[in-house]
Amino acid sequence: MTGTSDDIIERWLEAVAAQLPPETRADITDELRELIVSRMEAKERDLGRDLTPAEVEGVLKEIGHPLAVAARYRAGPDSLIGPELLPWWLYGVKAGLLVLLAIHALSLVVALVSGPREPGQAIAQAFHGFFGSGLTLIGALTLAGAIMEHYRIRPKWMTEWRAKDLSLFGLSDPLTWGVKAREATQASGSAGLNLKPVQVHAGRAGPASEAVFSFLALGLFVLWWLGLVSFPGLASFEIADQPVTVAGAPVWTALYAPILAFALAQMAVDLFTLINPTAERLRALFRAGVAVGNLVLLWALVQAGELFLLSSAGEMATVAINRDLLTLDWLRMIDERGRDLAGVGLTLSILLTWSAAVIALMMAGSVLANLVRMIRR
Repeated sequence: MTGTSDDIIERWLEAVAAQLPPETRADITDELRELIVSRMEAKERDLGRDLTPAEVEGVLKEIGHPLAVAARYRAGPDSLIGPELLPWWLYGVKAGLLVLLAIHALSLVVALVSGPREPGQAIAQAFHGFFGSGLTLIGALTLAGAIMEHYRIRPKWMTEWRAKDLSLFGLSDPLTWGVKAREATQASGSAGLNLKPVQVHAGRAGPASEAVFSFLALGLFVLWWLGLVSFPGLASFEIADQPVTVAGAPVWTALYAPILAFALAQMAVDLFTLINPTAERLRALFRAGVAVGNLVLLWALVQAGELFLLSSAGEMATVAINRDLLTLDWLRMIDERGRDLAGVGLTLSILLTWSAAVIALMMAGSVLANLVRMIRR
């Protein structure tokens, strides 16, 4: 072998070694060097001369590219997401994209109803936001799946599942929409047969199913709260062809860290539900705590009053939670509010006040229900 041939071989071995763990690098490169030398010697005997640099490269190409050769010696999974995790990854992507689609569709409806001058631009912005958020979601789920695959992490909810938690997965079956069931019923009736089609009921989602959607929705909220994703149309709209800018009141700055911490805590509870689906009493305790936390945050917002500031053409209006608006008379007068900035602000305040009251009742009911579950278990 010539010096040029030795240099070619060493470069190839260095490229392979760079992909290998330090503890096995020397042994594997020695093994590969012996393989290369034996193949080269066999070719030189056939040709009766030394190999040229091009022929040496031909031998290396027969063995394979350094990345492919190193992969043969690498311990661990051969794929980014293996066949066992792939269905879970795919379901997470579908569910997450569904939540994203609902958020962006709502944003688009708000933008169109408020009367933008360019509906096409609003649609394009909604599509752009959905596309970008979707890529972020897929990337995050792929990273999580790759980590679970590489370190062989298998949460309990993948193996210790229960039949009552599977109802949500049936939503991917068209039969749950009732279309085929009705068609089968009509067909059997017209034939004079008393046959009942097999029905797939969506039913009430089990704890694990609720935790999946809650975790995905909260994850999207956290990404938006941190400014990593955006939803066009939420910060501005139009009234009578006049742009209206929506700005958060100072209370959001004061509660920025508590809201982020509370959202992460709720995600932790969802993860606990997925990892330990049978720990019903402890899950009820955590959920009662989450509901209490929601009530505390809601009370802080009620005490602050002003939540959003609307500005347009030098005019200002506020959107606030005002307990004085919590009467049926104000609720009946929603349709009578004007379409000017002040009227829109008052309408949003009425809706926000009543929404806060409903949420407070739901959270109080959740606290009581979870306490009852703790006692009965």
